[in-house]
Parts: sequence; structure tokens; C-alpha cells
Amino acid sequence: MVRQHPEAEGADERRPARPVRTAVAFGAEGIGLCRTEHMFFGGDRIDAVREMILADDEAGRRKALAKLLPMQRKDFLGIFRVMGPRPVTIRTLDPPLHEFLPHDEAGSRRWRRSSACRRRRWRRGSSTCTSSTRCSGTAGAASASFFPEITEMQSRAIFEAACAAKKEGIDVKPEVMIPLVGFVNELKKQEEIVRSVAAEVFREKGVKVK
Repeated sequence: MVRQHPEAEGADERRPARPVRTAVAFGAEGIGLCRTEHMFFGGDRIDAVREMILADDEAGRRKALAKLLPMQRKDFLGIFRVMGPRPVTIRTLDPPLHEFLPHDEAGSRRWRRSSACRRRRWRRGSSTCTSSTRCSGTAGAASASFFPEITEMQSRAIFEAACAAKKEGIDVKPEVMIPLVGFVNELKKQEEIVRSVAAEVFREKGVKVK
């Protein structure tokens, strides 16, 4: 398992590859589970995630996700470079979305002072931006079903990174795991998104990854 610690304020882009190097040094033959949720904590990343969660519509969510795409792409490319031809299983966003919102008074104060929160209060006349009610209980395939653009962004980041690694001569072997599936149709819809985005990226990059 490759897991990123949430205390990641100011971490550099090489950080996600560090535990991978350790695993390889100990003889790992692949990554069975690369968790992505902890890649979002810290710095501008958590602000973009919160902006996405509290967006009023799909356009707002996509605007926030566009900020996360290059960050995720760098994360995955760093992992692929270290792993080389070894298989890497990447799990899409797993925890309930409300876990990304501030959980203490200090964090809430910082968030209330952020530009995204101020804009939301101005539009809605709301006194707070930290309510978790709207997204509590939505996790894994459930949250991705409500917000398929999250899976689209992560899939694009994975396959763009894989194509970049392939162009560098790395026989990369990415695999995508969909978490917390409750119904077969949830899996089918998520699979359609992943495969569709993968095909689109392969056409754009002129590279195909198995």
C-alpha cells in the first residue's frame, strides 16, 4: 500500500514517489494499492478540493478540478518513473467528501478567510462554508456517481502520466481500482468513464498503454 500522510503542508512534487522508492528498495514487485486521497492534503491542493466540493454546479467543480489535474499528473508520473515496468494499482478517490473540509476551529477560520469561501458567502449570503451535511456519506463509487468529473480528472491524470512515462521508454503498467462499489451499475458507469478517458488520452498523445 502506498499512502500519503495528511500532514503535507508545503510538500514538494517528489513526495508521492518517496514511499515507492522505499518499497522498491525492499524488493516490491508492484503496488497493490496506491491511495490517492492523501495526495490532496496540503497547500493549494486542499483549497482546490474544497472549492470543488462547495462549487454550485458542474462548471465550478471542473474549474477547481482543472487546478488539481497537473498536480495529480506529476504525482503519478513520479510513481511510474520509480516503478518502471512493475504494475501499479491506483485507487480513485475513496473517503466521504466531507472529510476534506476543516474539522477544527483554526482550520475553519482559515477557510472562511479564503477567496473561494468569501465568494460563496457573497453569492449565498451564508455565514459559513464549512458545513459537511451536503456531502456526508458520499464516498468511493457513490461520490464518483454524483460527481463523475472527479473520476474523469483522476483518469486523465493517470493516463497522461502513463503516456509520458511510455514516451520516456518506461513499460508502465497502470491499473485503476474503483472503491466502495455497492451496485454493479456503479462499477459499469465508472468503468465507462475510465475507459473513455483512457482512449481519449491515447488518441491525443499518440501513445497507447496496456
